Amino acid sequence: MTVPTLLALAAGLGLLIAGGESLVRGAASLARTIGMSSLMVGLIVVSFATSAPELAVSTGAVVAGYPGLAVGNVVGSNIANVLLVLGVSALCVPLLVRSQIVRTDIPVMVALSVGVLLLALDGTVGPGDGVLLFAALLAYVAVSVVVAHRRRNTVAAREDDGAARGAGSRVRRVLADALFVAVGAALLVVGARLLVTAAGDIAAALGVSDLVIGLTVVAVGTSLPELVTCVVAVVRGERDIAVGNIVGSNVFNIGFVLGVTAIVAPQGVSVEPSAIRFDLPIMIAVALVLLPVAFTGSVVTRWEGALLVAFYAAYLTYLVLATTEHEAFKSFAAAMLWFAVPITALWLLVMATHELRVRRRRRRDGPPALDPADPGG
Repeated sequence: MTVPTLLALAAGLGLLIAGGESLVRGAASLARTIGMSSLMVGLIVVSFATSAPELAVSTGAVVAGYPGLAVGNVVGSNIANVLLVLGVSALCVPLLVRSQIVRTDIPVMVALSVGVLLLALDGTVGPGDGVLLFAALLAYVAVSVVVAHRRRNTVAAREDDGAARGAGSRVRRVLADALFVAVGAALLVVGARLLVTAAGDIAAALGVSDLVIGLTVVAVGTSLPELVTCVVAVVRGERDIAVGNIVGSNVFNIGFVLGVTAIVAPQGVSVEPSAIRFDLPIMIAVALVLLPVAFTGSVVTRWEGALLVAFYAAYLTYLVLATTEHEAFKSFAAAMLWFAVPITALWLLVMATHELRVRRRRRRDGPPALDPADPGG
């Protein structure tokens, strides 16, 4: 473990913090300037920017002749985004979840996750499959933009004619905000690469195998931009950006990163049988977990965040034990399969059922009599 490695580690962390601050500041201001909600900016602008490290790693793997790494990168990052990034963000501040996320965006993420598994059943995500994934992403973005545009027009219709005189300054603000977003994204990419490289060197110095490094450091490292961006967002009070960034990043990772990589790779992206049997189903299960978690009161609470982080720790432990063929692997796998996962699934089902009953009761009884004007009644 050398001094340059430690310096690279510190520099990477510093760039990630600065990039997250710049990206959130620019995105939040951009949302206000163009009349688009913070949620939509998080789903589209921020999620695209924070998916840049995954794109860099995946396309670099294709160029280097290792297209199969792209699948592990995307799947590992999507799992880390939900379990680690969302979990840590919720531990900082409970996250409010808009109904649009529950009704539309999370189901889109689940559908794309299932789609990847179906496309990979033959062992390859080919160029044609990549086109399908990329087309699905374009359709998702187009619909999101149209919906946001209609809402913006509704707000704009209430403004007076004098607003046109501020058009010049508005354009300048948009350009300045876009510059903040671009600079933030660039800092996140450079910081993530520095941090991943340094962490890999440290892990190698400690005698950890290359496979374990790839399963852990690369997946976590390429999710660091999402983690830093979400933590900065919740600290600054932009919780819509945090939730939108996580869901949007997972959608972009599948549709854009994996889709483009499959198109670029002449023979497509190969998928290992172990990924089809274990990692891809885990990615789908993690995406499905978000539905009941977000549905219970439309809030991701601190205890739910702690549960997500605990599951990510368990997932990493499973990978390490399986890779090293440790003697404790069978006992750990049996405990997860027959105890932890069923109990958690049952608890989430009970919570979701309870929330459904509460909402039905509210619709049946109507708004509270003491506060009939309350819009949330």
